[in-house]
Amino acid sequence: MPSIDLTGKAAVVTGSGRGLGLAYAHALAAHGAFVVVNDIDEAVAEQAVKSITAAGGKAVAEVVPVGTAEAADRLVNRAVQEFGRLDVLVTNAGILRDKVLWKMTDDDFDAVITTHLKGTFTCARAAAVRMREQGEGGSLILVGSPAGQRGNFGQTNYAAAKAGIAAMARTWSMELGRANITVNAIVPVAATAMTETIPAFAPYIEAMRNGQPLPGFLRKGEGFGTPEDCAALVPFLASEAARGITGQAIGIGGDKVALWSHPQEISAAYADGGWTPETLADAFPTSVGAELQTVGIPAPKFPEA
Repeated sequence: MPSIDLTGKAAVVTGSGRGLGLAYAHALAAHGAFVVVNDIDEAVAEQAVKSITAAGGKAVAEVVPVGTAEAADRLVNRAVQEFGRLDVLVTNAGILRDKVLWKMTDDDFDAVITTHLKGTFTCARAAAVRMREQGEGGSLILVGSPAGQRGNFGQTNYAAAKAGIAAMARTWSMELGRANITVNAIVPVAATAMTETIPAFAPYIEAMRNGQPLPGFLRKGEGFGTPEDCAALVPFLASEAARGITGQAIGIGGDKVALWSHPQEISAAYADGGWTPETLADAFPTSVGAELQTVGIPAPKFPEA
């Protein structure tokens, strides 16, 4: 079994004051990496740093909301100033402003796109510049979501941002390949402040907080577990053991890890000279439209009472 050793590497994890981001930061530090913790709340960020150092790791905090080029530069520069380098970037920072399309405001849309999509872009750009200057490769680990893979009711802004993040991972994997920088999207599913608002999951998350384990049908069947369950993927992708893995979307949660497919054509039909609306109406239902694709995140399958 290969050893995952990140000793001497430096990482930035955005949105790592709590939840999944904190779990990622802890996992990286536990495998030897120096970590820049990022949050918009100074007290939360400092507490995260204390928890990492108490566990034997090394971390510092940079308090800034991601989204702008200036924020990205601050994060990268902090890693370089404190640790002399940057090897790993995890773009985890995010917010929610859920509403159905006809109720979503411009501000709702812009806030989520700025944090998730533009924040990923600006931080990855700054990290790529530094990693290319170092000339030793690196790892960009972009945090996606099942909503970005399949869509989700009430999440126009979030789903669009996460879909864009997966597309950026594929694009950047090609652009940065010659620099030995891997780029992957991860698709975590875990009990967090976001998922506990889903009524079906709420009692199980509450029971977990009271010391009870999550049932097997959630951990295996739904791939749903704790943030720490998802965190294992981050140091793996940051390590030499994953140096040949790039441009992928990898799901993890509970006892499950999975590889998501890329969008691709699944059926085709042809008409000599091209199509008209009438020939499409005639042929579509029995050719390319014979089995339309589903949308949305499948509802969890709970055992019958």
